[in-house]
Amino acid sequence: MQSNAEPAPVAEEAKPIEQARRTYLGRIVAQPMSHFGASWLIRPERNDEENAKEAFDQLGIESGMTLVDLGCGNGFWTLPMARQCKVEADSEESKQGEPKRGRFNASRVRVDGDRDTEAYQGQVLAVDIQKEMLQKLRRNAARAKIENIVPVIGEVDNPNLPANEIDLVLMVDVYHEFSHPQSMLWEIRKSLKLSGVIALLEYRAEDPDVPIKPLHKMSKAQIMKEYTASNLKLVREYNDLPWQHLMFFARDDSPLPAIVPKPVP
Repeated sequence: MQSNAEPAPVAEEAKPIEQARRTYLGRIVAQPMSHFGASWLIRPERNDEENAKEAFDQLGIESGMTLVDLGCGNGFWTLPMARQCKVEADSEESKQGEPKRGRFNASRVRVDGDRDTEAYQGQVLAVDIQKEMLQKLRRNAARAKIENIVPVIGEVDNPNLPANEIDLVLMVDVYHEFSHPQSMLWEIRKSLKLSGVIALLEYRAEDPDVPIKPLHKMSKAQIMKEYTASNLKLVREYNDLPWQHLMFFARDDSPLPAIVPKPVP
């Protein structure tokens, strides 16, 4: 009997040939945040402003999952993701004093562009295009004594992820800054397991009271336009956050049923 965990074949559609964009499907592409602004990502009032804990609880992270924090910055989301997906030692391994690290997969991911590492379950692949952000993440993870994080240096058109192995890709207020959005979504789609999902958090463009610059907001209609154009379908959404949309997308060939987004009041 074939295992349900076996990855489905990757879509045969070729990766788009894409130059850096100033606009995409009617949207102006925003400039990315520099690592010099990293302190804003861990400001003390962030959870109160965005209710990040409530958003985190909606992600459905379970022990043993292979996760991606894409645009991880200095690790505001990465660290709790790693704690949540950690595979604890079973009783036999505990007796031997060796922690259980999860099942290794065959694929490899690029770490800071210098060497490869095997991706395995119960781990977070933390991707950023700025090495300075990954350095900050490493320091924060070391202070927190969290070991199941692999920092991955990304490229503007490729997050350097293993194919067909990811349970969840989290993108928090970063997608709108991608200079190569079509290429990135192609690569992200390829990385997902058949039942894997993208969790997209973006500030609501429909709400003028959200105190974020307009170019760093997205509307549901624009998100749907761009994601469906990349062969992704909406499978879940959460609409009770104070500032952000939280939308979950799967591959169009996923068994997860598609839903219609609820209109913004």
